[in-house]
Amino acid sequence: MSESSAKHREIARARGPVRVAVVTVSDTRTPETDTNFHYLKPEVERLGHQVVGYRIIKDEPEQVAAALEEMVQAGAQIILFNGGTGIAPRDTTYDVLARKIEKPMPGFGELFRMLSYQEVGAAAMLSRATAGTYRGRVVISTPGSPNAVQVAWTKLIKPELEHLAWEVAR
Repeated sequence: MSESSAKHREIARARGPVRVAVVTVSDTRTPETDTNFHYLKPEVERLGHQVVGYRIIKDEPEQVAAALEEMVQAGAQIILFNGGTGIAPRDTTYDVLARKIEKPMPGFGELFRMLSYQEVGAAAMLSRATAGTYRGRVVISTPGSPNAVQVAWTKLIKPELEHLAWEVAR
């Protein structure tokens, strides 16, 4: 890690808890069966951060857009969407978020697909995982499979959570 990255992480850590929101995009999950939220909430809290918003929505463009606005209003600094990133006709999460994102972070999707390739092979190319900024927040969108959420969290989001929140707000 470079000296400047280490310094940025140190400054970010000193700013206190990060406010995170989780949006699960699914036609079938319920609060009881949402394994991704049941995984992410304790992970976020274990780091001393806060989950300030949570919704399960259908993969309908207007619901995706409304959930994004709701999480911004809830004060989330990092908004984690899971689900709806594939290429099936029903998968619209990426399309809505791509229109809303002000500054794309292409490296997130590239790294996610690289990590996914190691696990699922060439099928990783079907993922439209993405990230970027929106109204001073970081928006991250991953596939909805529990394995995809865990890989994205452990390998990409968790190590940079505080740094992401700090960078977008400074």
